[in-house]
Amino acid sequence: MTTRPVIRHHFSDGLIANLAQQFGDVELVDAQNCDLSQPAFGLLTTGRPRDDLAAALETTTDWVHLISTGIEHFPIELVPSHLTLTCSRGASAVPISEWVLTTMLMFEKQLPAMWIDQAPEKWHADPHLGGLAGKTVAVIGYGEIGRRVATLAHAFDMRVVATRRRPVSADDAAASFATVVPDTTTAVSDADHIVLGAPLTPETAQMIDEGVFAAMKPGTHLVNIARGGLVDQDALRNALDSGVVARASLDTVDPEPLPDGHWLYTHPQVRLSRHISWSGHLGWTAHGEIIAHNIEAMVNNTEPIGLVDRPAGY
Repeated sequence: MTTRPVIRHHFSDGLIANLAQQFGDVELVDAQNCDLSQPAFGLLTTGRPRDDLAAALETTTDWVHLISTGIEHFPIELVPSHLTLTCSRGASAVPISEWVLTTMLMFEKQLPAMWIDQAPEKWHADPHLGGLAGKTVAVIGYGEIGRRVATLAHAFDMRVVATRRRPVSADDAAASFATVVPDTTTAVSDADHIVLGAPLTPETAQMIDEGVFAAMKPGTHLVNIARGGLVDQDALRNALDSGVVARASLDTVDPEPLPDGHWLYTHPQVRLSRHISWSGHLGWTAHGEIIAHNIEAMVNNTEPIGLVDRPAGY
């Protein structure tokens, strides 16, 4: 009799129950309630350090999957080089891209300021609302989320420019929706909306600095759904106060959570949310699909998705 491969996990019962139904030939074991000295084929874990992580990794033989996109908080140095390392890259692309388009529409349509709760002086006064059609959005970091943003922006007849570390595959359906430019300064120079979707690495930390803000045209809308550390927040404050940035819609900031009294809470041109753009009605469905794909791939010795580039840090 062939022994079922053991995959340990740090996840909720609901997500694991669905996977257990799909993979009866795989033994899914709670890593917090098992003997970590025994070998296991794989480990499904979070993107942050855990007390039992080192022990679990030491006896994992083939594969580690992180249920996150960003891995900057994960101690990647603990993962032995022989283990395949994957992450849930793109799992939240749908809700995050919808959040981005929502903030862009709110900026252009001046919502919620345009709602009324009493009779105005004039019903048909022109408030000079904007729109997305014909506008330019710069997507900084043309990964899974960035390409989904470009797809939605294209549907609104927007022009999309993007930056990307690696070439876009010719068979990528979103490739035709954006013009990939060589650097961030070029991308932002003519943009009406700028969306930050790059991973946070030593190379991208505070990449949106005084020089990048200086390249923007006045009245730009900045949207950050990636990591707060991408932005020099002192330079952002100057750009907001000078009018270069007309609004900053920020789902992520540095640090998180922000301390009480931080200027980002009260600046009139900042719209701040608590890192929830990933939330949506589909819940963990996309994460489960990625994990299921990779369980099948790893067990059958085929190519998984979401491979982590260890030197690059994402």
